[in-house]
Amino acid sequence: MSILNVENLSHGFGDRAIFSNVSFRLLKGEHIGLVGANGEGKSTFMNIITGKLMPDEGKIEWAKNIRVGYLDQHTVLEKGMSIRQVLTGAFDFLLEMEQELNSLYEKMGDAGDNVLQSLMEEAGTLQDLLTMHDFYMIDARVEEVGRALGLSEIGLDKDVCELSGGQRTKVLLGKLLLEKPDILLLDEPTNYLDHEHIEWLKRYLNDYENAFILISHDIPFLNSVVNLIYHMDNQELNRYVGDYDRFQEVYATKKAQLEAAHNRQQKEIAELKDFVARNKARVATRNMAMSRQKKLDKMDIIELAAEKPKPEFHFKEARTPGRYIFTTKDLIIGYDEPLSSPLNLTMERSQKIVLTGANGIGKTTLLKSILGLTAPLSGTAELGDYLEIGYFEQEMPPDIATTCIEEIWQVFPSYTQYQVRSALAKCGLTTKHIESRVKVLSGGEQAKVRLCKLINKESNLLVLDEPTNHLDVDAKNELKRALQEYKGSILMVCHEPEFYDGLATDIWDASKWTTRTV
Repeated sequence: MSILNVENLSHGFGDRAIFSNVSFRLLKGEHIGLVGANGEGKSTFMNIITGKLMPDEGKIEWAKNIRVGYLDQHTVLEKGMSIRQVLTGAFDFLLEMEQELNSLYEKMGDAGDNVLQSLMEEAGTLQDLLTMHDFYMIDARVEEVGRALGLSEIGLDKDVCELSGGQRTKVLLGKLLLEKPDILLLDEPTNYLDHEHIEWLKRYLNDYENAFILISHDIPFLNSVVNLIYHMDNQELNRYVGDYDRFQEVYATKKAQLEAAHNRQQKEIAELKDFVARNKARVATRNMAMSRQKKLDKMDIIELAAEKPKPEFHFKEARTPGRYIFTTKDLIIGYDEPLSSPLNLTMERSQKIVLTGANGIGKTTLLKSILGLTAPLSGTAELGDYLEIGYFEQEMPPDIATTCIEEIWQVFPSYTQYQVRSALAKCGLTTKHIESRVKVLSGGEQAKVRLCKLINKESNLLVLDEPTNHLDVDAKNELKRALQEYKGSILMVCHEPEFYDGLATDIWDASKWTTRTV
């Protein structure tokens, strides 16, 4: 049974085409991985099929009575609401159903026999729906999902505005799972999630009977939960049966076959053109030349897609710093309440340290406290001598109004326009991206703009907060290579063991000193 049909979809932003005549069909029970490089339109596709964005052309048709649950990269939680209220909001449609049922019961008191029978049947249907959706177990289900995602330990009555990025993702994911939609749409759900909860989500999706579409650049996660891949590339959407690794094999074979056919055709075209040029003027061979010209005119030319610019990251290195990068003495981090026990930490030159641990236990706060961006509750953090620091924050401000070029010029005002464009192009951004406003770019493209600032500044200490979030596979691999090559020191928060394996000299587990139970 078809849940969703997309026909002849075309869409673009300004003169930048995203899709051209794309068609797509989703069947019941399909577990789809939607993949492609940063900026190919994966999140745009999700926004179009959920009605958040109107396409330029095409038809989107959902089956009747289908309930869609969408975990969006950029969903905002309302200030003043508790975690419990957000999770319970998943059952709003059931509360409305209960009101409708109570209204029917009131009408029954004054109804005649004929109308009463109809009202009883309608009430019976609503009662069955409420039972089927576990309406009378709402509190128990909220508690169950809260425990599974580690939200109960934070406190279900906590204001959602006080949560970290990972905790907010968990709340939104929890609400979505409680809604029990007929189809799940998940846009990079593992961003900010720690290892334990990625494993929980993996198990949940493997047992999920309904359909889902998942956008993710986390390849091990994709491989473990999907049975179909849709690849978004060069304004097309192509279907591959199997997991991501199987898609890679088939795609590489298909690409090689297309290149071979293209090369054969180009050779044939060259030979035909040569024959026509040599023989069209001679009476004896003119007819043969015209015949070959007709063959040339009718030929369907095999075109190869232009190669996407691959990012190249090379970090500029500053002079060697002193032996100690930083030392902390009885440092207690936090805001209104402590997030850590007293910390006595030391980092030495050339160490590459990765901070791990669950969301919300203070990893980002520790980075900011060490850098002096956030005041500690008590104790001190002292930076070493001759440090040139490059800091990569998790996100850009949502209200950012600058273009990519302006972003780089703000940091490097002496650069010519050619230098700015070259710097952005080396990070894998095309001319159309470079001239766009930052806020219309995908999360991965925004991350490349921030990396562009970082690699062009001389540094001897890189402080990186979740640098792999949103990055596509090519960019992630190139970033790891560049960090391995970097001679300076690195302090990094990361939740992807595959990324920091072979890169980190030390791994610090923040859960060992946190005051939070997670």
